[in-house]
Amino acid sequence: MAASSITLSTQFLHLSTPRTRVCLSSCSLPPPSRRTYGLTKSIPILIPVSQPKNRRKILLLSVAAVGKTPSEAEGMVGEDSAEFDFSKQKTSSWVYFTVILAVVLYALYYLWIDNSTGFGKSFIDAVSTLSESHEIIMFSLTLIFAIVHSGLASLRDQGERLVGDRAFRVLFAGISLPLAVSTIVYFINHRYDGVQLWQLQSFPGVHQLVWSSNFISFLLLSPSTFNLLEIAAVDRPKMHLWETGIIRITRHPQMVGQVIWCLAHTLWIGNSVAVAASVGVIGHHLFGVWNGDRRLATRYGEEAFNAVKNRTSIVPFAAILDGRQKLPKDYYREFIRLPYLAVTILTLGVYFAHPLMQAASFQLHW
Repeated sequence: MAASSITLSTQFLHLSTPRTRVCLSSCSLPPPSRRTYGLTKSIPILIPVSQPKNRRKILLLSVAAVGKTPSEAEGMVGEDSAEFDFSKQKTSSWVYFTVILAVVLYALYYLWIDNSTGFGKSFIDAVSTLSESHEIIMFSLTLIFAIVHSGLASLRDQGERLVGDRAFRVLFAGISLPLAVSTIVYFINHRYDGVQLWQLQSFPGVHQLVWSSNFISFLLLSPSTFNLLEIAAVDRPKMHLWETGIIRITRHPQMVGQVIWCLAHTLWIGNSVAVAASVGVIGHHLFGVWNGDRRLATRYGEEAFNAVKNRTSIVPFAAILDGRQKLPKDYYREFIRLPYLAVTILTLGVYFAHPLMQAASFQLHW
């Protein structure tokens, strides 16, 4: 019986005979097609060209479902978020990451933060010429960051084709990071310069409410730690379609986290500058919800993205409550992973480092 070898990257396949076999060891595996973007693994299949009437289904596991049983993998389209396998880590990669992080931080300080050598203060002074109002300046800084950050993200596909994925990642971070630092420093330095609208700091329980809200907001920001090596361009950057862990609760955890952070800080500070900052940041992330979904649908295709979209929700817990998200029995294991632990430690560190952050910002006089 004649047979032909083809490469498949779909989740289900109808094969023509029970004797059809999957070639996993003897065949050389070609790299995934660029159109798969890492969503599925290309696997050569031997398919008989005769006897087409006898059919059966074979489940091909996506990269996200590698190591899972067919029952666990069935229906899963996206990736397993926060998965961290020590056996797959290379010491050299994390050495490169540490070196790159040190170089980036030094360059950021020398070229932007240091008032004697950097451009950060000049940038703040230029934006400050727009108005004497701290509220307008604060909102303008968030708007500039939002336009640049979301604009570059929207141009990612074209940029990667033009200069490559690693080079575009460096360009994206090199422009976005200084603008983010400027916005944060200005907020720290001028957060109490606005018109006081309310004062609740002395009320019982408000501090605990704000602290716990900030802690939750940082946990929701955890997807940014899922691919640190890609963020630093040590590993090849990819656009991920996560489906497990925090994504079961909300498809846009970073947006939800930022909204909680803004509301908590606005409640605590209670003035017009905090309101201006929150309006800008929340508006940016609400736009990011639409833009992010659009980009994922373009990258992975409407069918794959809609499969994840239909099982998840923007509003936290909505998909779980209305039955679209079926939690596995051991779903809690998806949170007992190193990235979530790292975010927890980072959150506590940032809280206790608040005095240091404020002192460093005050010294810049931005």
